Amino acid sequence: MRIRIVDAFTDRPFAGNPAGVLLLDAFPDDSWMQDVAREVNQAETAFAHPLPTGGEADWALRWFTPATEVALCGHATLATAHVLHTTGAHRGRVRFAARSGVLVAEPGEDGNVTLDLPTAPLTAVAVPEGVAEALGAPVRTAFDTGPNVGDLLVELADEKTVRSLRPDLKALAACSERGIIATARAEAPGLGHDFVSRCFFPNVGIDEDHVTGSAHTALAPYWSQRLGRAALTGLQASPRSGRVRTEVRGARTLLGGRAVTVVEGDLLV
Repeated sequence: MRIRIVDAFTDRPFAGNPAGVLLLDAFPDDSWMQDVAREVNQAETAFAHPLPTGGEADWALRWFTPATEVALCGHATLATAHVLHTTGAHRGRVRFAARSGVLVAEPGEDGNVTLDLPTAPLTAVAVPEGVAEALGAPVRTAFDTGPNVGDLLVELADEKTVRSLRPDLKALAACSERGIIATARAEAPGLGHDFVSRCFFPNVGIDEDHVTGSAHTALAPYWSQRLGRAALTGLQASPRSGRVRTEVRGARTLLGGRAVTVVEGDLLV
């Protein structure tokens, strides 16, 4: 079978967030998919297979990190949609059946793909003990992001603080179910982004994720309420970096971006 690595939320190779993508006839054993994800060794590897026509979805989709399966992954969904469209395996709008519900990817004529994902429910919580110390920066507010995302969203003082974080990852692993989304308002929105973020997921084998679609289903409603606008652009300030266009529509959040296939080959096992 063919295996691909796709850089998502970018229009050029070696930027954005890489994801492995395999198109299958059916899902193999979970242990085999976990072994493949561990071998690919990217933040996520997506596995998809076509579904019978006439149902609520066109393809079934699952995602594995090198350590575990997750309920929602935005960048690997974008990568899978890109592979389906560029290989001709699926034309036009595609609906994915996933653990987090039906997810939709709509390709645009300009090469952008718009994802329709569930908006993460945000619940204000007390800042857990040890979070500020693990991050190395004071925390203004903290929010639980619900079952699909499973992260702790924390706002920090400013963009410079987010960019300069050097967290204690071992200590951070004890602070949330999956990881920490650190965010702040953009210092200069005229540069093309409204907020910044960085994402640390040591509990699922990802010290720092490059560009996290699922996190933006929480970041989008948080900053949309704060800034008074439904449509925003987030910059994930990881070493590879990437921009995510967001638009909150009630229970759904739209995420937009491009993708580039950088590796294609045969999986021999």
